[in-house]
Amino acid sequence: MSSLYLSFSDSATMLQRNFQRALRNPFVIFSSILTPALMLVLFFYVLGGSIAGGLNGGEKGGTEYLNYLLPGIIVLTAALGAEVTALNVNYDRTENIINRFRTMPISRGALSTGHALANVIQTLISIVCIVGIGLLMGFRPNAGLVEWLAAFGLLALFSLAIAWLAVPLGLIARTPGGANSLSLIIGFLLPFFSSAFVKPDTMPDWLQVFVKYQPFTAVTETLRGLLTGTAIGDNWIYAISGSVVLAILGYIFARWAYNRQPSR
Repeated sequence: MSSLYLSFSDSATMLQRNFQRALRNPFVIFSSILTPALMLVLFFYVLGGSIAGGLNGGEKGGTEYLNYLLPGIIVLTAALGAEVTALNVNYDRTENIINRFRTMPISRGALSTGHALANVIQTLISIVCIVGIGLLMGFRPNAGLVEWLAAFGLLALFSLAIAWLAVPLGLIARTPGGANSLSLIIGFLLPFFSSAFVKPDTMPDWLQVFVKYQPFTAVTETLRGLLTGTAIGDNWIYAISGSVVLAILGYIFARWAYNRQPSR
């Protein structure tokens, strides 16, 4: 059998292993839905009145702000997958499972690939649930089938990039707490410094430069345009290219972190 076939086979085995782990601990999947759902409720029902005033010329809340907010919450849901992935990888590291795999005749990239693919699938399931909650709250997209497919394709690519960024964080962190702290940069900090919740134009000038050109904003604006019909402009180019670059860099970093000598 070719090395490529063995690599795919080993990665599929590791993917199955991650699903079995998730089934044994369903709270992880539940929390990946609960956290963005609570954020959606918080920003729309609690903070939406004051935030929407800046978006709608003084009008409070309503469908218009929910249509603006939900794509940002969806991107936040994808970003939060970094925490789960980093923790799962770090548990394998701290429990010496990775050291055992290093001694076995399996593909070097199989473990990391299994974690990354599991993250993408779990994230897309969470996103479907968040979209359902948004529809119940009054979210009214005007997207057709093509736009929905494009949106989920973009989210799958973006989730893959997030996963490959999270894998090396779990490998280099010495403890699960350290992995969790590192993943918060991706899962919370960058989404909040984007256009997910408010328009960048309402921010200080010095912050707008970063917010407008970071990948999370490009993905959010592209998703917002696909689902609600707002202008996308060049954001789709930056969203796709940024996700691809981040995924490649994360993959290279993950291979390096996996192949390095284990800590003594």
